[in-house]
Order: sequence, then structure tokens, then C-alpha cells
Amino acid sequence: MPMPTGRAAIRSLREIELIRVSSRIVAEVLERMREWVVPGVTGIELDRRAEELMRARGGVPSFKGYLGYPASICVSINEQVVHGIPSERRLEEGDLVGVDVGVVKNGYHGDAARTLPVGEVSAEGRKLLEIGEEALRRGIDAARPGNYVGDIGHAVQSFVEKAGYSVVRDLVGHGIGERLHEDPQIPNHGRRGTGEPLQVGMVLAIEPMVNVGDWRVVTLPDHWTVVTADRSLSVHFENTVAITEKGPEVLTQTA
Repeated sequence: MPMPTGRAAIRSLREIELIRVSSRIVAEVLERMREWVVPGVTGIELDRRAEELMRARGGVPSFKGYLGYPASICVSINEQVVHGIPSERRLEEGDLVGVDVGVVKNGYHGDAARTLPVGEVSAEGRKLLEIGEEALRRGIDAARPGNYVGDIGHAVQSFVEKAGYSVVRDLVGHGIGERLHEDPQIPNHGRRGTGEPLQVGMVLAIEPMVNVGDWRVVTLPDHWTVVTADRSLSVHFENTVAITEKGPEVLTQTA
């Protein structure tokens, strides 16, 4: 998705609370996905359930209609990295399914993603899920006042590559607030001490995308679905995070 270029907004405590409200709806939808993602369910069905829950909580899907995107959530399966359009394809035992959810309420957005196993998955799939989750945790831990955007990317890249996997370089995390995608861009690779300084009040969507094979990706003819160029498995994990004086605070979690 296109990204702005400029400097990050510094949010007030009130604004962060508004982002938290939307983010909690996102978190609730993703928690329910752990029940809904089962063999035989379709992406269309997951999309319908997600939108119903968002609207029941007073939220609106951030993604629906965004630059023409046709659905409320993204459902990316196996080699699909991100932006998979929900379809009538039925999930199968052993699939890995990335679900990306965005909600806007009271004029502020929350955004997060999880990759979930469908039933029993392979040992390779389980390991990839563990690496993706830990990469997100390490990226978030680097989001501290006095650090730099490059510290986040370095934390993700160094961990993932040491484990023998690769991080997608053509897609990035982002600032978030009154718009779904704001400055700064948050690459999942980089060098310590480079990029924009991280300050109290920034709110960032940190989102590692980790591949079993090569880091390169391509976009399918639907103009949305991004897949690994070598068709290897990929996972995507994301949280909306506020930078506070005490360090990073994950907003996309249930109360």
C-alpha cells in the first residue's frame, strides 16, 4: 500500500486513548479468529464475521474501500505474504493463514495481524510461526525513546536471519492515527542508529513479514495479493504500539 513520506506525528494522551479504543476492537476480532480459523471455512466467511463484530463494537473496517480494496480484512494463505483478498477458497488442514485487521472508530485507526495455523501444521510451519511472533516481540522491544527507526528493523532482521529465515524488504510497517498509514515507514531490516529518532507519543504499526525462502516478493494480477517470489511459506505478525516514557506499549490487545 502507498506510504506517505515525512515525519511522524506526536500524539497526545487523549489521541493515544482513542487509538487504543480502535485497537482493542482489532484485538478482539483477532482473538475470535483463533476460533473461526478452522478447516473448511472460507475467507469470505471470516470477512463477514469480522465486519459484523467490528460494527457491533461501533467500529468501521479501515480496509474496506481503501484505495479500492474490496473487503474488510486481509486473508493471506501460505505463500501469500499480505493483502490477500478473502475468497471462496476453503482453508485446509495444515494451512498457515495471515489475518490482517484494521478498525477506525472516533476518527482513529488500529491495525494488527496474526498468522494462525489451520488444524495441525507441519514442523516447518510451527517453527515459522514461532520465529514470526518472536520477531514482532523483538521489533516492539526496540521501539523506545532514544532509539531510531533503524533499531526496530535491525532487531527484526538480525533475529530472523540468524534463525535461517528472511524478512520481506519491499513492504514496511508505518505510523498510524487519523490515517491508516502515516509516517514514518518502519522497515523490517536496517542498521542501528539510523532513520528517524523515536520519541514519546509516536504510535507505530510494527509488522514483520518472515519467509522460509528468499525475501523477494511479487504482486499477483489482482493488484493486491503479495506472494513470495519463490512461493515459500510466509507469516505476518503486527501490533499497533505507542512509544511511552516507560517504553513500548502494545495497544492492539484486549483489556
